[in-house]
Parts: sequence; C-alpha cells; structure tokens
Amino acid sequence: MTSPTAVSAEVRSDAAGPGVAPVRRALGVRMLMGAVVLAAVVLSAIAAVLPLERPDILAQPAFVGIGAAVVSAAFAQFARLRFRLGRGTVSVSWGETALILGFVLAPPGWLPAATLVGAAGAWFLITWLNDQRAVTDIVHLAASLSLGTTGGAAVAYAITGSGAPVGSTRMYAGLIVGSAVYLLITFGLAVATLSLRSDATPRHIAARVLHAKLPMFVGNVLVGISVVYALVSGPWWLLMAPPVVWLLQRTYRYHLRAEEERRVWEAFARATRTLGGSTEAEVADAGLRGALDVFGARRVEIEVSLPPHQRDDEPGAGDDTAGWAGKCQVVVEDGDGGRRYVDEAAYDPMPGAAPGPVITREMVVGRARVGELTVWLAEPTLPAARDELAVSAYADALAGALHDAAAHERLMLLDAKVAHDGVHDQLTGLANRRSLLTDGEAVLQSLHRDRPVAVLLLDLNDFREVNGTLGHRAGDEVLRTVAERLTDLTRDQELVARLGDDEFAVLLPSVATLADSATPLHEVPSPLPQAVRRAREIVDEIGRPVDIGGVRLVVDVAVGVVVEKAGYADLGELIRRASIALDQAKELHVGVAAYDSASDASSTDHLALPAELVDALTADDQLVLMLQPEVDLESGAPTGVEALIRWNHPRRGLLTPDLFVGTVEHGELLAPFTRHVLDLALTAASGWAAAGFDVPVSVNISARSLLDATFPAQVADALRRHRMVPAQLVLEITESMAVSDQGVVDEVLAALRELQVQISVDDFGTGFSSLAFVTRVQVDELKVDRSFVTEMTDSAAAAAVVRGAVELGARLGARVVAEGVETADQRAALLALGCTAAQGYHFSRPLPAEKIVGALRQLADAAPPKIVPLRADEVG
Repeated sequence: MTSPTAVSAEVRSDAAGPGVAPVRRALGVRMLMGAVVLAAVVLSAIAAVLPLERPDILAQPAFVGIGAAVVSAAFAQFARLRFRLGRGTVSVSWGETALILGFVLAPPGWLPAATLVGAAGAWFLITWLNDQRAVTDIVHLAASLSLGTTGGAAVAYAITGSGAPVGSTRMYAGLIVGSAVYLLITFGLAVATLSLRSDATPRHIAARVLHAKLPMFVGNVLVGISVVYALVSGPWWLLMAPPVVWLLQRTYRYHLRAEEERRVWEAFARATRTLGGSTEAEVADAGLRGALDVFGARRVEIEVSLPPHQRDDEPGAGDDTAGWAGKCQVVVEDGDGGRRYVDEAAYDPMPGAAPGPVITREMVVGRARVGELTVWLAEPTLPAARDELAVSAYADALAGALHDAAAHERLMLLDAKVAHDGVHDQLTGLANRRSLLTDGEAVLQSLHRDRPVAVLLLDLNDFREVNGTLGHRAGDEVLRTVAERLTDLTRDQELVARLGDDEFAVLLPSVATLADSATPLHEVPSPLPQAVRRAREIVDEIGRPVDIGGVRLVVDVAVGVVVEKAGYADLGELIRRASIALDQAKELHVGVAAYDSASDASSTDHLALPAELVDALTADDQLVLMLQPEVDLESGAPTGVEALIRWNHPRRGLLTPDLFVGTVEHGELLAPFTRHVLDLALTAASGWAAAGFDVPVSVNISARSLLDATFPAQVADALRRHRMVPAQLVLEITESMAVSDQGVVDEVLAALRELQVQISVDDFGTGFSSLAFVTRVQVDELKVDRSFVTEMTDSAAAAAVVRGAVELGARLGARVVAEGVETADQRAALLALGCTAAQGYHFSRPLPAEKIVGALRQLADAAPPKIVPLRADEVG
C-alpha cells in the first residue's frame, strides 16, 4: 500500500533572468525553504502530542498504523511522475491517496510526522540511487509535503471528528475536502519555490502544474476512497487495487508525456520560425536561444563548417563576433575556418544533482556538411530517445537555415560586387564614367548655380608605346600608378574617375580664387587661372619617374581644362568641352590647355536632329504649314499659293527649312517627310478649292526625290487620297540640282508630266544648269530668285537677268513668277519688264493654313473686274 504525496518542486527550474539578481533569488529560496522546514517540524511536533485519535478499524497497535502511514508516504514518492518545466522538473505523486490511507490507518496527530519521515526517506534513497546528494532540497521537499499533510489532516479531522464511522458519508466528505486542502498547500508551496527560481511568471507555472496534476488528483482521491471502502466492506476487494493503480499510473504517465510532447513541439515550432536570417550570425543566435528554450538545456554549441563569406573590406572582417557581443560567444577555429557559436544558461543545479546527457547531431543539407549541433541537457530525463529525436529534427531545421543564410550572404556579396563594379573601374578602383556622370551631376545640382566648377580631362601621351614595348601588364601598372597619384592629389568633395583606356577626369566642385570669401559670386574674378595651375600641379606630380617592369619611366600627361558655373552646363557638356581643350593640348604639344569657345565648332544639335525629326513626323503640332499667295502683278488677284514648311521645335522654337532640310535630304527621312508635306499642302488646297478658289498649290521637293523611281506613284497616291486634280499641284524643283543621274531624273519627270502635275523651276538664274534643264524638260513655271528682284532697280545686270527670264518664259510657254517683291517700285519695274506674276511681303506674308482662305478672298475682292474687249462683228 503506497502513501503518495501531491506536488513538489523537485529541482531548480529556469535560471535567474536579467530583471532579478541571482543573489536575491537564492536568498529568497533559502528563506522560503527555512520557513517551510521550521513550520513542518513545529506543526508535526504539536500534532503528535495532541490527543487526536480515531478508532482503529483493523485493531492493530498505534505504531503499526504510524508505520503504515510512513510506508504509504514513501511509496507515493517512489511512484512519482515527472515533467519538465524550463530547465528543471516537477514531480507529481500519489500524495492524496497516501493522505487518505494514513488518516484512516494512523492516529491523525502522527500523520504529519509520518509523512515527513516517509517522504524524506524516499527521497534520500532516490538521490542515493541516482548518485546525488541534495540534502537541503530533500529536507525542504519533505517539509512541504508534511505541511500539506498537516493542513489536510486537520481539515479532515475537523469534519469527521473522533466518532464518525469509517464508512460513513461524513468520513468520505472529510477525506475529500482534506485531500483538496493538501493539494492546495503543496501546490502553493511548489509554485512559490519555482517562481523564485525561474524566469517564468507564477501564473504560467501554476497553469502548467495544475494542468498536469488535476487529472491525477481526481484519480488519487478515487483510489483512496475505494481502498477505504474495500477495508470496510471486504478486504478481498483490495486485490483489485494493484491493477487499478498500475492502469492509472500508465494513464497519468501518458497524459504527462502527451502534454510534454505538445509543449516541446510548440516550442520547436516557435524556435524554427525564428531561424530565418540573412546572415550566419543571426541564424546561429536564433538557433542557440531556440535550443535553450526547446530542450531546457544548460548549454548549446553550434559548430559551422561552411566557408565564411564575409567581405574583406567590411568593418569587423575576420571577427565573427562583431555586432553580436552579449548574445552569444563565438570561437573561430584557426584550422579549417569553422566557427563555433556557444550560449549557456545561468544554470544553478540542485546541489549534488547529476547533469543531463550531451546530445550531438551532425547538420547536413543534401550531401553538404553544414556543421554540428551539441545540446547539454539540464538533467537526465526518462524518455531520452525522445530528446535525441527532437535534437535531430532541430539540427535538420537549423542546417537548412544556416545553408540558406550562407546562400543569401553569397548573393548579397555578389550583388554588392556587381553594384561596385558597375560604378568603379576594376583596374584602378576609381569611379567609372557612369559613376562620375551620376555623382558629379548630383554635386553640381547641390551647388549654387553661380559657383565656378572645373573639369580636368587627362590623357597619357604615347601610352600605346608602353603597351607595345613593355606589355599590357606594364601598361596596367602605369594606369594604377597614375590613379594612385591622382587620388593622393584630390581634396575633399573632388571626384576622380577613369573614363576609359588612358583617360582620366577630375571634377573640382570648388575652384579656389584669389578673391576674399565674402566677395559676392558675381564679383569673383575668373577662376580659370587657378584651375590651370591645379592642372599643372597634377602634370608635375604624375610626371615623376616611376619604375615599371625594371624600366624607369616618365609618364607624360596632357590635360584639358574647362571652367563653368555650376548651373550653366551639365557634366556631360563640361566633359565634352574639356575633351576639346585636351585635343588642343595634344595638337600644340603642351601639358595644359584651357577650353576656348571660339574653337568649339561642334554642336550636339546636329546629332539629335534626326531622332527629333522622327518624333516630329509622328506629332500633330510640330511640322506646320505656312502658305504665301502668288498674285497677278497687274490686278493683284491670286494666281497660286506656295506651301512653306516650318518646324515648331519643342526646345529650339520655330525653325526654317534651311536648318533641317539638309538633315532630311541626307538621311532616310526624305520619303516620309515629303509625303507628310504633300499631305499638309493638299489638305490646305482642298480647303480653298472648296471655298471657290481655283488656284494651284506649289510644293518644294528635294532633288533626291527625282532620283526615286517610285516618287510619281507617291504623288499620284496623295492626289487620289485628297481628291485633287493633278494640275492643281505644282512641284518646285531647284534648278541647280545635280544632273549626274540625268536618265533617272528624266524618267521621273516624264512620269510626273504624264500625271499632268505642273513643274516649276525654283531660284531660276542662280544655278549652272538653268538653260540645260529647261531645254530637256517641259516646265510650266519659272521662279526668278529674290536676289535679282531685290537688286534690279539699282542694277542693270539684275534687271537684264529678269528681262531674260521673262522673255525665255514667253518663248517656252511658261509663266514667270518673281519672288521676294517687297515694294511698289519693284512691282512697277517688273510690270515694265513684262513679268506677269509675283509673290512677296508687298502682297502677303506667309500665313497659317486656317487664314489662307480669308487672304485669298481679300486679294480677289481688291482686284479690279476684268474687262473683256468686244469683237468688231459684235458691235451695233
């Protein structure tokens, strides 16, 4: 027959946390233990001398009942069940059953002393068998159980009294209530002890202990009541007690083990969720803390055998403890480069307690060995295989996290290298062209727009000879030497870059001048001399002799210097200007040359013009049509309209054809450009034709269009789309066009004549092929160049040219149009020479398409009515 106890704080739980000093905790535990032992001894002595007796149902001597109570208390401890709480364990036993049997078999006054002796004896034997010597804790444990027995027996005796029959309902009620009091006292003392020795809150401890104990409490009380009932009703029923107790013990064990498994795997899940990290140190730190929590371990060690991926230029390179002080200890092995991460709990084991086992598991991902995980358990536990499996599973999860962190570190290093190489020259380590343009532009934007800045562009003279004579290694060494010397010469905020090959650039964001710092920016003298002086210092420094490949060399450098205000040019333009100055320095064989705007004939506009023209052809508002009427010189009535194209450039404003037609003619844009202009002109002509004006539209075409055999088909397609009569279209051709492909030109012109499109010779009289062209090609119109019209009133030669053109037109059957008429005198002179048509500012300026109809109507209304003479046969 056993005499079990209730709840006991068997060993110390978690270590003292950072919020409470370990010394204060230890003092509190000792004070509590002393108070419990003193109270147990005093109360046991008092209870033993009190006349608390009950009738003995077995009629044995009192010392036999007391001995039975001692044995029951001892057996209750031997049959204890344990579960882990932090780094310690808590025992739950058959204490309630021992209390019930002892209360029935022994005098109630001797029950506290019997429990004290039985529990102490049992625990001494347990610790001796386990090679432990925990005298202080054993005494405290036995005293706690004795106090619980004292309270439980007193309450049970108060209910039953000395005369209640053993099998009465009153007796059973007293035993149940006494068992509950026994549970509350032992439970409270255990929670108080564990709270003083643990980081966990009393609420958390109480919940864990109560969850484990309550099912066992109910079973213990039922077993105790059943045994009492069997003693009264028939001792043969006691034969059923051992199997019932064994089954209940198994049930209790299964309940505690299931609860412990649930707790372990919940902690395991929490720990593995925190294993993700971007660096090995982060993962190792999380792994150490997780293992301490999951296994209640006193020490954890993680040995990582993966190669380190720390960059040499990072702070703390070579020292993996950097940034992790106070979290874990790291030992870097000198042999194979492995790292060991160690963390220990502030573990204070029970005096004489044996440490738990050490479990080591290898960490492997695939076939790659990651390292080892070693866990020092706080104390031995019965299901050791379970701990080994849990450690193995945790090691696998940790191995995957460490492997992922190593891969992440490699990717981070690769990204950092790519980012570094993207803005640095790999040979010299200087910034490259992209970095200089990006960072330099940011520097310029951060300065006052009137702050003078300078760009020095350096080039090594005869560098190819070094490569050709000494080899490319020697050339690389020369470039590195130049880079080092440039870096040594740079000052704060200055940027140095290698632009490519043997070309370097230096940005001086603040050019020193001789002016006082308080001088206003607009009064500061030119900083160019200071920039040139700085360039000469660089030339002198780089030109110092250097030994390369056993040969003593002098590096000769040419420098181009440009100085500009920060807000007046971007860095790319400054580099371009410095390049022009550098070319001048090389041409003049001098070390330093400054940029001279007079020698800068290049412009970036002609480079951007083709792409901008492509955009203009797709835009609706850039290429605009201006229309200038041609009039009859005598009456002023409109006889035609010339289409003049203009480009409303988004950046440069309104451009005349002479600024962009050359680009059109020498590129691949001629065909789409000509189609676009024809569409605009024919659209406008259809508008005034609908308004009742039967006058043609003249369109200038490029000479290259006459070399395109498909051009007539393009014109025919445009006329068809706009539903225009071919005779309403006049194609103006510059008569000075090249005639090297005369056959092709004649075929194209013949095809245009077949379409009945009119042909006009523009700028007649200025070219060398005028007469040859008009003798080969039937033309409908000759346009006298404005230069002759302007000078004919003062120049007999110019007037002779105009007269000759008029006479030639009359003989060829072609009308003659004078261009550029601006005065009434010019109009009168042209009439006197026999010219019949003209155009110019004297009649109308070029007008937008929406105004041309009004202008034509105004000219027509101002013309006098045409008088037709009658024939003689119509008179009378």
